[in-house]
Amino acid sequence: MSRKEHKAKKRANEDEDDIQFKKHKSNGKEQKVRDKKEHKKKKEHKDKKGKNNKKEKKVKRDNSETTDGEQIKSDVEEKTEKSAGNESIKDAPGGYRQSEDLSNIPQADVDIFYKENEVSVEDKLNYNYRPLLSFNHLSLKPEIQSEISKFPKPTPIQAVSWPYLLAGRDVIGVAETGSGKTFAFGVPAINYLVDNRSQKRGVQVLVISPTRELASQIYDNLILLTDKVGLECCCVYGGVPKYEQREQLKKSQVVVATPGRLLDLINENSVDLSQVRYLVLDEADRMLEKGFEEDIKSIVKHTNTTDRQTLMFTATWPKEVRELASTFMRDPVKVSIGDRDELSANKRITQIVEVIEQRQKDRKLLDLLRKYQSGSKKDDKVLIFALYKKEASRVENNLRYHGYDVAAIHGDLSQQQRTQALNDFKMGKSNLLLATDVAARGLDIPNVKTVINLTFPLTVEDYVHRIGRTGRAGQTGTAHTLFTDQEKHLAGALVNVLNGANQPVPEELKKFGTHTKKKEHSAYGAFFKDVDLTKKPKKITFD
Repeated sequence: MSRKEHKAKKRANEDEDDIQFKKHKSNGKEQKVRDKKEHKKKKEHKDKKGKNNKKEKKVKRDNSETTDGEQIKSDVEEKTEKSAGNESIKDAPGGYRQSEDLSNIPQADVDIFYKENEVSVEDKLNYNYRPLLSFNHLSLKPEIQSEISKFPKPTPIQAVSWPYLLAGRDVIGVAETGSGKTFAFGVPAINYLVDNRSQKRGVQVLVISPTRELASQIYDNLILLTDKVGLECCCVYGGVPKYEQREQLKKSQVVVATPGRLLDLINENSVDLSQVRYLVLDEADRMLEKGFEEDIKSIVKHTNTTDRQTLMFTATWPKEVRELASTFMRDPVKVSIGDRDELSANKRITQIVEVIEQRQKDRKLLDLLRKYQSGSKKDDKVLIFALYKKEASRVENNLRYHGYDVAAIHGDLSQQQRTQALNDFKMGKSNLLLATDVAARGLDIPNVKTVINLTFPLTVEDYVHRIGRTGRAGQTGTAHTLFTDQEKHLAGALVNVLNGANQPVPEELKKFGTHTKKKEHSAYGAFFKDVDLTKKPKKITFD
């Protein structure tokens, strides 16, 4: 082999070795890639298998440890932790959790409760809490628990609304007057303050009420709770000097107020509402009727708008109230007891309507008092309604002339006289109370057996609110109404209310017809004015 051929063969061998090295190197890289992929695949399979094992263990544990009642509780807690309302729920007063005893109640019992009390709940977030059928289902501070346990059981509005309120939700309660609404909003509010006593100072619970009488009544109920736990509560309304109210506001955590006086105190910087955690609008429909909408909106702007729980209670649910609720409530739960979307009367009240002539009223009233306050009924409480204060004053004098010890509340009396008369009636010093419509809404006067409408009110809505002074707190009552041809334009609406409550309709009432007519007067002519009900009422202030 020549030298030249030897060099060529050597170069060829080197090239082949180089190719083999590169090929081996390439194969090594490919193997590493394959190994890496295989390792990743095995790791993913292992992780997935581990997760599945954990799931299986959890399911087995849940299945072995969960009873039917606990499963319901688990479902409720799962809903409570939903993201839709989690921020407010997590920091809710008391952090409501359904008790085991309540969870174990058969669903059939809950269904019966809803049906018997005509309960409906509307909640966009679908939390579906069970109603608290017993005070034992409620976990509260011992002082509060002992106070409410004096009653036999929660009223329907309390039973249904308390879970949502304790969970920190905004709530709209639509229920008849006398249904226990004060404790419905009062118990969760005071319980929250006790839990957070050291966190904040100043006014933290604000209750707005349409009238002085109703505000005083709410105050009387709330101090039963605040006195037990060492909290300060005050009542603010017009007609009395401001100085004492200013001093009380400085040390109170709970305030009950009428809109006008509260706004006056806000405007003069006598009260700070920036720490208000609970805002309650009681008798919201009545406040709108009285033209307080703008006042309410102004007051709400001064409260804690970012961390506030808002509660609204109303006897009816008209368009105006719905619009007001939509302006400052967040995902509210609407709890309705009975068919409150339409005007309806308490079915526990026996309604008697007599059509008589105007000149027969005074004699007929004396006959009715002998009927409802004689023999075994001599100590029964009777509430008489007149239409105007002049009429009330005349009837009061006439009753005193005939030997009746009558208490009276109407516009010709001072606030002190009205308060004294109301207290005398409540305490039984007088079993006969004469009132104008100033007392027709909200007043909780225990054990009123009979309401007498001496003169029919201007609207059927006021009629329903008047007769609602009896038949309260699950009791029965009687409403006796004297109806004349001067009110015939309201006959049709009254017939609808009677029919809705399954009450008898006298033939004399049907003769007036079943549609609304314009009211006329011999001197003034047609002074009944058609109004646009979609327009919101305005409050007129006189200097």
